[in-house]
Amino acid sequence: MRAIEIIPNSVENRLRLGEFSRPSPAADQVLIKVAAAGVNRPDLMQRQGVYPPPPGASPILGLEVAGTIAEIGDKDSAYRVGDTVCALVTGGGYAEYCLASAACCLPVPQGFSFTQAAALPETLFTVWSNLFDRGHLLPGESLLVHGGGSGIGTTAIQLAKALGNSIYVTAGSEEKCRRCLDLGADAAINYRQQDFVETVNRLTDGKGVDLILDMVGGDYFPRNLKCLAIDGRLLQIAIQNGGKSEINLWHVMLKRQTITGSTLRARDDGFKGEIAGKLREKVWSLLAAGNIKPVIDSVFPLADAEQAHARMAGNQHFGKIILEI
Repeated sequence: MRAIEIIPNSVENRLRLGEFSRPSPAADQVLIKVAAAGVNRPDLMQRQGVYPPPPGASPILGLEVAGTIAEIGDKDSAYRVGDTVCALVTGGGYAEYCLASAACCLPVPQGFSFTQAAALPETLFTVWSNLFDRGHLLPGESLLVHGGGSGIGTTAIQLAKALGNSIYVTAGSEEKCRRCLDLGADAAINYRQQDFVETVNRLTDGKGVDLILDMVGGDYFPRNLKCLAIDGRLLQIAIQNGGKSEINLWHVMLKRQTITGSTLRARDDGFKGEIAGKLREKVWSLLAAGNIKPVIDSVFPLADAEQAHARMAGNQHFGKIILEI
């Protein structure tokens, strides 16, 4: 099968289309004939050598796919050959065929193309797990999302709005801010021109927000605490500005703030399967009804994976970047 490989010892870890053996599913897996795969920042990190795949995972890049089941490992599986699914995977997505845990598969939503479906798993699993399972976001509470124009951001805006929350976002341009507002954000802050701490506190009459979803880290960490409400929760899911910061713990104590973080890729299939069940129960009907739609920035053929990575690294994209196989 064709798949993207990282050229060994190449400058900037160049990518190329190579030939690999077609994998075979274990008893708890299915083999998906991939039609489309999502591009995510962990893919860029793995390519750079700083985010290796967990033990047993495919070394091929790619954490989410959509396509048709070509083979099942267990005849008693809930899925059948020919079913159309999207899936969260631990690797292997940039390929013609990809293994997926049956527990981490979801049906392609009604009316969705494979390209749209491939934009769903990584963002929805991440957003649901953090906002609702870890963050315990309740209807009526307020949320600040950094990186409102990212795949995570555009998904969080729509899902939180559909479930009754007020949403504030940061983004790096006026155009991105406008598009976030169009998706349902109550306020969008251009972080290049405005101080998000000052703006959030002004918009909330000094109360701050109940929950913050942050992918930036670094110098954002202490600033987040300054606009987090009493009993507020900070959810750290990435550290694009670095993993070290200095905070005033007295501030955390006085406001009874909670700080937590998570990564999803290394969690076991049972944990991810529980999230899949919640998404199918609570979110899939919102997708079918058109209340939530994946925002697609751009689509590249599989052979142009390197150009897709350059698009993401340039931070000019809005929404998801997809590879079509």
